[in-house]
Amino acid sequence: MIPQIIAEAAAATAGVTGSLTLAVAGAGAAIGIGLVGMKSVEAVGRNPGAFGKVLTLSIIGMALAEANAIYALIIAFQGR
Repeated sequence: MIPQIIAEAAAATAGVTGSLTLAVAGAGAAIGIGLVGMKSVEAVGRNPGAFGKVLTLSIIGMALAEANAIYALIIAFQGR
């Protein structure tokens, strides 16, 4: 029963290209960047004196979240 369901799902997604990979990775990166931005603004609101340190860490966090989308772009179009 389960192998039949997996085979049907594989047949249904046979035409799906890297667009699905990029969509999921892009959504994940957007959520990650939004969370980093939200928490950095919250941290600066609590302690304005730590602005420089929070800014540095938030830029690093956003870059790491965006790197996942870039990796997905490379993987999605590697076979073409």
